[in-house]
Amino acid sequence: MSRELEQQSAAHEPDLSIIVAVIAGGQDAMTTCLTQLEPHVRGRNIECLAPYDARLDGVPALAARFPWVRFIDARGQVDASKFGDSSREHHDILRAIGLNQARGRLIALLEDHGTPSPDWLPAVLEAHRGPEAAIGGAVENGLDRPLNWAVYYCDFGRYQNPVPEGPAEFLSDSNVSYKREALWQVKEHWQSAFHETSVNWELQRRGERLRLEPRMVVYQTRRGLRFLPALRERFVWGRSFAGTRAKEISAAKRLILAVLSFLLPAVLTLRIVRLTLSRGRNLDRLALALPLILLLQTVWAAGELAGYVTGKATSGQLEADYSGV
Repeated sequence: MSRELEQQSAAHEPDLSIIVAVIAGGQDAMTTCLTQLEPHVRGRNIECLAPYDARLDGVPALAARFPWVRFIDARGQVDASKFGDSSREHHDILRAIGLNQARGRLIALLEDHGTPSPDWLPAVLEAHRGPEAAIGGAVENGLDRPLNWAVYYCDFGRYQNPVPEGPAEFLSDSNVSYKREALWQVKEHWQSAFHETSVNWELQRRGERLRLEPRMVVYQTRRGLRFLPALRERFVWGRSFAGTRAKEISAAKRLILAVLSFLLPAVLTLRIVRLTLSRGRNLDRLALALPLILLLQTVWAAGELAGYVTGKATSGQLEADYSGV
């Protein structure tokens, strides 16, 4: 490509690509997320992509209501029924499909049941004026129910504001943004399925820096959350985390972590309590949710044990079915 064509191509690149993953499914969650984004995105050099499988219904109506969003039909590539409703594997594959089509100089990941704050978009753009490859934000609970608080603390307790602004080891794929150049350097780690731990660890191994930005706030609004599916979800996600990690560590370390998984319920619950006390917010909600938190962490630990013992992120060979994504 000539230098002139390269310059023309760069001039047409969006400043930011926003990928909204289908997690909850249905129209309501996606509508809430996109409605919040709309006044900030329209009229700007920003693209929004929503890769979807069969869990998102009414796509023609959504596309008519939000013409600035590119809905990517991935139903032929992702069959969520093969994983089950509580699995996260189809989420990771949908993110990868979106990433492969994103054209922005910056790329941000959101979820359909995550409602970005009014300051989210300007905070993303401003934060990336610095050198960091990846910048994650705060995650707040958007529904005042004990089960929602319990799941929120298990998943996002470390991202409750006030998060410490500055260097970070962990960022959540429910609210994170990357410089495209850095993300494409580790493309082999997300081309088929986006696992945040693998991607972020590889970036750090290459000397890239990660940062947390407290002004990048997203609210988790999981309206359809139910008890038994939440337990299944904890097991599947715990197994996914450990199975992904198991691919990068020695057999001896896998054995050690498998044994230590029996201590996880107490360790993880105490960590949540200590961190929430240090943040000084929502202590009454934490107290009400504490029994549920301990139960959820116990199920997570069982999932981690399965992941370390088998070395697999899922119960079968399902990931291989999507290796061509």
